[in-house]
Amino acid sequence: MLKRKIFNELNRWKSKQDKKALLVQGARQVGKTTTIRYFGTRNYKHFIEINFERTPLAREAFAGNKDAGTIIMNLSAMGFGPFEKGETLIFFDEIQSCPDARTAIKFLVEDGSYDYIESGSLLGINYRDVSSYPVGFEHRINMYPLDFEEFLWASGISDDVINQLRASYMSVTPVVDFLHERIMEILRQYMVVGGMPEAVAAFVGNKDLSETMQIQRDILTSYRDDISKYAGRNRQLARMVFDAIPLQLSKEDKRFVLSDIEKGASQRKYGDATQWLADAGVAYFSYNTKTFELPFAFGEKRNLYKLFILDTGLLCNLCLPKMQFQVLNGDISINKGALTENYVACELVKRDMALNYYDRKSKQELDFVFQENNGISVIEVKSGNDYMRHASLDAAIKSFHDKIERAMVLSKFNVQEKDRVVYYPLYMTMFF
Repeated sequence: MLKRKIFNELNRWKSKQDKKALLVQGARQVGKTTTIRYFGTRNYKHFIEINFERTPLAREAFAGNKDAGTIIMNLSAMGFGPFEKGETLIFFDEIQSCPDARTAIKFLVEDGSYDYIESGSLLGINYRDVSSYPVGFEHRINMYPLDFEEFLWASGISDDVINQLRASYMSVTPVVDFLHERIMEILRQYMVVGGMPEAVAAFVGNKDLSETMQIQRDILTSYRDDISKYAGRNRQLARMVFDAIPLQLSKEDKRFVLSDIEKGASQRKYGDATQWLADAGVAYFSYNTKTFELPFAFGEKRNLYKLFILDTGLLCNLCLPKMQFQVLNGDISINKGALTENYVACELVKRDMALNYYDRKSKQELDFVFQENNGISVIEVKSGNDYMRHASLDAAIKSFHDKIERAMVLSKFNVQEKDRVVYYPLYMTMFF
């Protein structure tokens, strides 16, 4: 079983008195079911798993009265159980397939006899089907593919080593050269393998990259199947957007331009399809902000955005043939740095950070801007050797020096600081 940070959140939730139901959201195959099952079987006397897609009959338990007694009796009659008060965790998996169960959570939590975890992969898609949300009775957390620190754990890197890296990050001092090179080597592996648990387990188990790539292809196929099954009238457009992401990220500015997909394409036509991908958790928006002011949401231009894929391994699989070989051998600038910027975007999302980029009349673009303390921190991502050339960042420091909290460049090189800019190796994104 892979070590995941979400176990800390699950343990904190379990220790609470009068706890709410826990809703674990995330894209398909990021490890939700496996993680919850592992947690439940080791922390409760009784663990009851009800998957509404695998056992559609279970939906009927919620079709009538929504009081806790009736629902538990119905589930017991269907063969689920045993139900022992104070000793039982009930896990509703793929709950988006049973909107009535989502509505009933309020009454089940109010009853207080058992603990409840809900999980689903397309909860953002089926929101219209729920007649009444259990507002105030759910605690939501998001689950993502493994981040780079979790991949280090899977690769056998100890917490002592990671703490040594963290100390260098905090003190802005270089990492010992051999350690820096070793962590960069693992980072290149992570860019190719990604953080989907099945792919990670296959790679760290036998280093067979062909098996890992086949798992990635299977995951991509399942995502395309979801688009066909759930995206409704937007399915063709959503598929076109999804398949276009790698090429769009391979451009110099990385901005997603609809007219590159179809001549005359408009946000009005493609907006719902693109939002579907974000709601399903398989793509992340990074919106343009037109002003260097907080909060960024007030200055966002929603028709200008970059679109990132949830996992660098999947992105790598979608790109050029044999790209994996080039990346593993040190060329992370391939496809104009698409992988490196996608990696940084995913690491920020996994830390609950909103994605924004700053672009002033297409002449002064900053890859990522985010609020830190009461100021604005800036990240420029460099995949090549010219990491100390950053005209846009220099101009921003000159224009907004009183607003900038930190100015950072992420690259393959070691830690240093020069002229108000801190240069971090890409892997130190895990400490943001």
